[in-house]
Amino acid sequence: MAKESMKAREVKRMKMVEKYAEKRAKLKAAGDAEGLQKLPRNASPIRMHNRCSLTGRPKGYMRQFGLSRITFREMALNGLIPGVKKASW
Repeated sequence: MAKESMKAREVKRMKMVEKYAEKRAKLKAAGDAEGLQKLPRNASPIRMHNRCSLTGRPKGYMRQFGLSRITFREMALNGLIPGVKKASW
């Protein structure tokens, strides 16, 4: 389980990315590097980190499912993910 403060930090970054997305796109189209540098660092979408939607775990993230590998395995074992069979893990 991820710390609540880490999850909150990611939410804060996500909001900031959304807030500055339009301004960032205009500056990039204009080729204004100085204007981009003046934006807050967390306004860049590169600084976002993928996290498991259930546990908040940052490592072993499976983009297709939005889950960490451990959560995916537990859900597949319980039959909660359709079309996934346990082969040999």
